[in-house]
Amino acid sequence: MNDLYFDRILLTGPVAPESYLADIPAVRWLQQTGELRLNRRVTILVGENGAGKSTLLEAIAVAYGFNPEGGTLNFSFATEDSHSELWRHIRLAKHRRPRDGFFLRAESFYNMATYIDRHDADPESGDDIITGFGGVSLHHRSHGESFLAAVQNRFGGHGLYLLDEPEAALSPTKLMTLLVEIDRLVAADSQLILATHSPMLMAYPEAEVLELSEDGIHPVDYRETEHYLVMRSFLENPKRMFDLLRERD
Repeated sequence: MNDLYFDRILLTGPVAPESYLADIPAVRWLQQTGELRLNRRVTILVGENGAGKSTLLEAIAVAYGFNPEGGTLNFSFATEDSHSELWRHIRLAKHRRPRDGFFLRAESFYNMATYIDRHDADPESGDDIITGFGGVSLHHRSHGESFLAAVQNRFGGHGLYLLDEPEAALSPTKLMTLLVEIDRLVAADSQLILATHSPMLMAYPEAEVLELSEDGIHPVDYRETEHYLVMRSFLENPKRMFDLLRERD
């Protein structure tokens, strides 16, 4: 029995040539191959800005039934209808149903926190969402603390968890905390997909790193990613890197 909740993203129909989606490298590659296979409990999508990481992760989330702006399968708020139509062109090859799930995205985390506060303040809502996030409003914590509060308190395991650029709010120390939480969730029968620029998150030992580029979507060792190589070169000799950047100008 397949131990992943889903292991393939299948393209069900072509994207219109006039759509901006047709210019995204990840979408072009999907149109050429017809599918993307997932092989491990943790899949990490990496690539340059505009390669299609967040677009693909968002399409997976919406196709699975998550709210486009984040949250659980039961969240239904909408601040702005800005998500792409890619989800209409894909199908997920599901094998079993998770008990839990969450779509955590840095871009709209503030909107999600506001939805939770407003929902809990409504006497007709009938339930208390914030208890599942540690009992304190996410707006009453720092950005990084609220991210980790969601992961540590709300992500219970036996679930599908999609994280879009979680490093945006986290210090290096907190990124290591997130790595520990990812490991906890994997041990608790979870599947995770992350879109990230962070070499620290890419280094999770059990992850399959998929690099999105003009050449398609291909597995890669995190130490071969441009993110890792550029970061290492910069930290090893920042003055030299600055001199090279100034020469370009």
